[in-house]
Formats: sequence, C-alpha cells, structure tokens
Amino acid sequence: MTTRDATLNDDALPNPLPRPPLELTRLEEVWETPRGWRFFKSVNNTNIGLLYIGTAILFFILAGILALIMRVQLAVPDNDLVAASTYNQIFTMHGTVMMFLFAIPIVEAIAVYLLPNMLGARDLPFPRLSAYAFWAYAFGGLAFFCTLFWGLAPDGGWFMYPPLTGMKYSPGLNADFWLLGIGFIEISAIAGAIELIVGILFTRAPGMTLRRMPVYAWAMLVVGVMIIIAFPAVIAGTALLELERALNMPIFDPERGGDPLIWQHLFWFFGHPEVYIIFLPAAGMISTMIPTIAQNRLVGRRVIVVALVGVGIFSFGLWAHHMFTAGLGVLEMSLISAASMAVAIPTGIQVFGWIATLWSGRIKMNAPTLFMLGFMFIFVLGGLTGVMVAVIPFDWQVHDTYFIVAHLHYVLIGGMVFPVFAAIYYWMPLVNGNQMSERWAKPIFWLLFGGFNITFFPMHITGLYGMPRRVYTYSHEMGWDWLNMLSTVGAFMFALGILAMIVDATRTLRRPEKKTGNPWNAATLEWLPNEDYGNRSIPIITSDDPLWDQPTLSKEVEEGRHYLPGTVTGRRETIATSPVSATPNYLMILPGDSWLTVIGAAGTAGFFLLLTVKAMVLAFICGFIAIASIIGWLWQSDRSVNMTHAPIGGGIKLPIGAVGAASHSWWGTFIMLIVIYGIFWSFAYTYIHTSMRLEICPPPGASLPDGIYTIGAAVLLLAGSALVWFSGRLKGHGMAWTTLAALACTTGAFLLDVHSWRLVHLDGTKDAWSASISIMLGFQGVMLFVLLLAAPYLCVRAWRGLVKPENRATRDNIALIWHYVTLQGLTAMVVIRGLLLVMD
Repeated sequence: MTTRDATLNDDALPNPLPRPPLELTRLEEVWETPRGWRFFKSVNNTNIGLLYIGTAILFFILAGILALIMRVQLAVPDNDLVAASTYNQIFTMHGTVMMFLFAIPIVEAIAVYLLPNMLGARDLPFPRLSAYAFWAYAFGGLAFFCTLFWGLAPDGGWFMYPPLTGMKYSPGLNADFWLLGIGFIEISAIAGAIELIVGILFTRAPGMTLRRMPVYAWAMLVVGVMIIIAFPAVIAGTALLELERALNMPIFDPERGGDPLIWQHLFWFFGHPEVYIIFLPAAGMISTMIPTIAQNRLVGRRVIVVALVGVGIFSFGLWAHHMFTAGLGVLEMSLISAASMAVAIPTGIQVFGWIATLWSGRIKMNAPTLFMLGFMFIFVLGGLTGVMVAVIPFDWQVHDTYFIVAHLHYVLIGGMVFPVFAAIYYWMPLVNGNQMSERWAKPIFWLLFGGFNITFFPMHITGLYGMPRRVYTYSHEMGWDWLNMLSTVGAFMFALGILAMIVDATRTLRRPEKKTGNPWNAATLEWLPNEDYGNRSIPIITSDDPLWDQPTLSKEVEEGRHYLPGTVTGRRETIATSPVSATPNYLMILPGDSWLTVIGAAGTAGFFLLLTVKAMVLAFICGFIAIASIIGWLWQSDRSVNMTHAPIGGGIKLPIGAVGAASHSWWGTFIMLIVIYGIFWSFAYTYIHTSMRLEICPPPGASLPDGIYTIGAAVLLLAGSALVWFSGRLKGHGMAWTTLAALACTTGAFLLDVHSWRLVHLDGTKDAWSASISIMLGFQGVMLFVLLLAAPYLCVRAWRGLVKPENRATRDNIALIWHYVTLQGLTAMVVIRGLLLVMD
C-alpha cells in the first residue's frame, strides 16, 4: 500500500464520514488516565513526560541552590562560610546533578512528552520502558542527592579523575555513591534512547517520510544514536573504578601496570559528545519554533538536518579536547584541535539557517522569541571561546582556570537552558490550554539574560588572571575580589529570574483547563487536538509542514476521518510504519498501565544504593524484586489477540504485530545489544591499552592458557547458538528442550574458559593486565546470567503454548541475545590472543 501524496479531498480520506460516538467512548476507556494515587502507575507518554520534566526541573533548582552557596563562598576573599571538604562535595554535586540529573534527563523528558504527538502516533513503542526509566531516575536521583545531608556526597569533581578518587585518597563511601549511584541514571538515559530511536523510526504517521520528518525528531534520532555510542564508555569506566575500589583490581594504578589516563579516555569519549547530546535537542527545538515565530518555512531545512548529523559525527572526534595537558602526542593533539574547530562549521550552518528564517519572516517579539534570541547570542559567544580553547597553546594557559568554567556555562546554559525556557513558553498550552504571561516574560528574560552574563562573563577575566577551578577560597592579594563579587550578584539575579518563572508557570498550570487550539499557528502535528489517547485518528501526512499545507487536517483528525479512529482489539494500539517511507506495516499493540514499572524501578535504585553501603543482602533482595518485576511486565506485554489482521480504515487491514527483524521489539533488543557491545569494547580497550604499555606482555609471572581450551570453549559457544537457531523451527516442548540444551553448551563454554584461566593462576588483583582479562571474563559471566534467566522464561512460555508463529517476540529476542553472547565470547578470545600475536 502506498500513502497518497496529493492533496486529500473528502472522498480520499480513509473514513469520509464522522465515526460513531461508541467508537470514541471505547477509545477513551482504553486510554483513560488513572485517578488519585493510581495515577503513578500510568505509562502514557504525556503523563510520564510531565513527571519527567517536573523532576528534571526540581534537580535544576537543587543544583542551582548549590551554585548559590558556592557563589556566596567565593564572593569575598578568605571566606569561611563552608569548610573545604563541604565545598568539595557541593561543587561535585552541583556538576553531577546538572549534567546527569538535569541536562540529559530534561532533553529526553521533553522528547517523551512531545514526540508521539509530533509524529502522529498514539504513544511511543515501549511505554513501560519509559515509565521504568523515569521512576529509576526519580527514586535513585533523589536518594543520591540526599547523600549531601549525611556528608556522604562525592567530592572528587563531576569527572571523578583517579588516582584522586581511588581508595588511597578517597577511602570513604563518597566516591562509591557517585560510581554506583549514577548507574540508574545511565540505565534511564539508555532506556530513553532506545525508546526514542525505535519510536521515531517505527511510529511516524503514514506519509511522514524521513524527508518530511520534523527537524526536532531528526535531532532526537541523532541524539539517541549518540547516547547508544557514548554512554557505554562511561558505564565501563565507572565499573572499572568501582572494581578497583571494591576488589582491588589495579586498572588505574601505575604501580601495578595500570594507567589513570584510561579513565580520562573513557570518560571524555562520553563527556564531550554529551555536550552535543545536550545541544542538539535544543537546536531541534529552535528549528521547530523559529518557523512558527517567523511564520515562514525553515530556510535550508535539508542542510540543517545534514548539519545535525554532522555535529553528531564530529563530536566523537573531540574527546581528547579535554586532555591537551595530559601528555598526548603532537599528532593526536593536532588532529583533535582541528576537529574541535571543524565542528563549528555544521553548528554555524544551523545558526545561519535560523537567522535567514527570521530575516525573511514576520517576527513577533514574544516570550519564545526573546529566549531564542538570547540563546543565539550566548551560544555564539560560547562557540567562540570553544574555538579559542581548541588552540593548543592557549588551552595550556587557561586549562583548569575559571576561563573554562565560563566557557562551559556559556555553551551549556546558552546552548540548552535558554532553548528549554523558550520551549516552556512555546509548548505550555499543550498541558492545559493556557499560555504563560507575556507581560511577566520580558522582565523574567532580562533577569535571566542579564544575570547569566553578569555571572559568567567576568569568569573569563578571572580565569585569565589565573584563578584555578575548584578552589574554595582565595586571598585578597590575588586581585580577584571585585570579579567574584560581580559574578555572585549576577548569580542571584539569575536565581530571581528562575523564581519568577516558576511562579508564573505554577500560576498558569493552576488555571482551569481549556481547549489547546493552535495559538502560535504552528505547522507541526503536536498542535492537533489530542486527549489521553493522542490524536482521535492517525493522520495522513503529505508535506513538511502539514498544518500549514493541509488546513482542514485538525478537523478531519478530530472527527476520526483518518486511520485507526478507534480501538480494534480493545487494547492500546498505534500504527507501525516503515522506517524510510512511513508506509503502514502492522498494528502495534501497546501495554497498559502497571505498578510493575514503579516496583522494578524502586528495586533497581535500591540495588545500586544499597550495594554502595555494602548492605549486600538487602541489595540483592532489591535486585531480585527488580528482575521479577521486569519479567512480569514482559510476560504481560507479549500476549496474543484473537485476530490476525485489523481494519484501520479505508478498507485497509494490517497484520497485528510482526516477527523477527520486522518487529519494533527486535530492534529495541538489537539497540540494547549495541550498548552492551560498546561496554565490552571499552573493557577490551582497557586490555589493549594496558598491554601496549608493558615492556613485556604477558607480564612476568602471567601466561595464557593452552589454546585447546579456547578452541573447546569456542566450539561450545557456536553449538549453543546453532541449537537456539534450530529451536526456532520447533514448537512447544521441542523448542523448550532444545533451548535447555543450548543453555548447557553456553554454560559449559564459560566454565571451560574459567577453568583454563584458573590453571594459569590468573589473579585480577596482581596487575592491571590480569585485571583487564578478569573483567572481560566476568562480563561474559554477566551475560551468561542473563541467559540463565531468559532460557527458563522462554521454556515456560513454550511449554504453555504461548510461542506461536504469529507471536514470537519472546523467542526471537532471546535468540538475538544468545547469538550476541556467542559473538562477545568469540571476540574476547580473538582480542586477548590476537593482540599478543600482533605484538610478537
């Protein structure tokens, strides 16, 4: 079936007549938001999105309060408001909360709230995953922040460089809370990225091809891919440092063959792309709002999309931008310096596109316009200082001074926070139909814009005068007094602007709800009439700017005259379309509200936090609760319905669900495995880096096991994968017993590998080389544990006859995980032995 590209007339619509009221009533019942305390089990994207946004803003306020304490401490010389140890905890928590608990969560939260309606879908494809991601973030984040009140907050900086954060210099639990405490934040961010990638590719409205997709959706697609690539490095890094602290594995200990630079490489491979992970969603929001504000189509739309992709690619070549003083080679630093300057080109393309759109349009100087103009001014200044610090000799002079603090805040606050403020004013009517006050907006903007520049611009000068970062006081003779006092005054101006904005937003949200309409005359689909179920019917899209080019679309959608005007199966549904052309492929059944997501998230947060304080029994009880909850919601999600095809309107019937690589759940699993493979390769990089630094490898006293064991383990891994592949051709008990045989082979491969290393007395505490191998072996054990859970789960479903030809998501996804475990095991064998062959 192909979607019509011509202008639709009444007869061309799938449902030319208004739909009966009964159909609408059923739709409302299926998607109804729970009332009272049961609201918190909701998984609807609008409810989760609002909770997500509210929680992220709460963390922004908390981190801002910490910043004000820091500014008061630095306002005058020789201040003793807070002790040095307390100040270390405050600045570490400020940076950590801003980067991990506000910046990344807020961009994902806004996307969860906006994207389904912007794409014309009823919801994202994994609503329970979104809910789980939010609750893990909320529970864990609040508990993590509360460590401040017990003096247990981390104090090694938000970048946590070893050896400062090793047991020798940080013997308490403070660093452990950072390392294990942000585990749930990483899980939340990756879960959100999987949700967004699959949602953008598979749930767009019919006719919304990739070329017609909103620029904001493009930005979030690029960001989702960046998270999948960047986050494994920091997950691996935090695991390595915690293993060194908890089990004495000397990965970063130079005295035993380790190298602290491993942490810097892993952390900044995540850390610098993170800057663009934060910026690109803001750029996508700007590209969506500016055409509306100017009432003019986005100039250079396709070039801007290419620029978004270009920024994402360039960002992964910049991680050593933060390591110019770390002793890297001249060639490496020169390449990174060139890339740091080159990234300005795709960024500049977007800025020029925005200016051209405003120049050729009819601008109204309202609240979103003010904040967008403020964003462009501040971000361009931040970009200019970014080019300055990309010049290596200049970076050597200002590295670790307040010049870098100023640059960082100009890029992050200018590049993300001001666009978020513009977005709040612009999209607030979607919440309850009311706009925030235009009269209040102007003084609020000038407080924020003026306060920001008064706070951070003087820091450039302070840094050039030599004030280092992370000092809690200074003497009068340094001459920094008036600059620090000026920054403190600006900080309180900025805080006053935030307070006024919160008051205005609260007042707006408390007003009686009314119909949203389209107050800005926007062109994108989120302004279609929507309820708990999203749009009344899923629209057919024929242009880049549908609400401008299809003027009757709102009325047609509200009358149910497009696709899927009701619920066909009596459950929550949306249409799954093809990734490129957005042709309807199948009817996607979505899971409903559940407490299991809340319980699973609480168990996950409890596991990490209790593990930090060494409450092992309680931690593993929480881990068991988390796993049981996740298994429970997966069991409920993979259920069949009493039909194979569903009418969606216009005489079209779509299959219900899909199997294999055609299924959204298969792709969700595939993306998750890319993340896991990235973690594995971060561990493999650690082994390669450590081996290359050794004069003799293996080091004296260490050796590799006999190759016959490696060959035997490889054969067993391949046999396990072959049996899983064969089990897919069987049914019921045959599938179950073949799966158990495969599990025996894969387990045997792991045990044989462990036995071979025990024969050569591998000791992960002896030296970094042995530790890196032990960690790769342990990671294979973690994946085997996943199979030990998944295989019985599949067997039970097969024995009960729940794995059918038309309902094979469980089996297909577990088979994919199984083949990955085989791939990971074989890769580890090749990396460990292959490197030594190359070095010989």
